[in-house]
Amino acid sequence: MATWRAKIYVTLKPAVLDAQGDTVKGALESLGFAGIGSVRMGKFLVVTLDDGSREAAAAQVEGMCGRLLANPVIEDFTYDLEEG
Repeated sequence: MATWRAKIYVTLKPAVLDAQGDTVKGALESLGFAGIGSVRMGKFLVVTLDDGSREAAAAQVEGMCGRLLANPVIEDFTYDLEEG
């Protein structure tokens, strides 16, 4: 049985206002960091799966994100799946 590591990135959809990102942008600018166009906040998760195939692991990750880890109304998700 193979072990898979899913690196999951959850971000707000582009149409959703990101107040937390705006706050971080303002703080960075107040610290002297110039040229920042925008900041978008999100979540990063690492999930280890014991599953036989890449397809089965990918299906599990899709299910996790669709049902719990991401809110499909306001968030998008992507993931990288690595063996080992």
